[in-house]
Amino acid sequence: MILSPIYLCCAVFCATGCSRSNNLLMGHVKATVGTHSVFVTDCYRTSVPPPEKTTDAKGEITYRFTPCRDAAVAIHADQLVVNGRPYGRMNPTDSVLVDHGVVSLNKPD
Repeated sequence: MILSPIYLCCAVFCATGCSRSNNLLMGHVKATVGTHSVFVTDCYRTSVPPPEKTTDAKGEITYRFTPCRDAAVAIHADQLVVNGRPYGRMNPTDSVLVDHGVVSLNKPD
């Protein structure tokens, strides 16, 4: 049985576009940024750059995660900034959801 080129393309597309941290079909991207879980929706990319970690002259760590053109997440000194807008202090176990531009912090009980 010979597979149709359409089926073959779909199989390759699904295999390369979906992983545990990147679901191209659903538009979901997830990464661990420092000690925080960051989940971004409406992000349709075949590959997502990993979070970046930098240290300034004072020794303070900044994490940056930009999985999509319209979702830039930065965490500096436990302060969350998404797309240039500050969202306040985060606890070490807080998670972040950027859902179609709306930012939510999940603070565990």
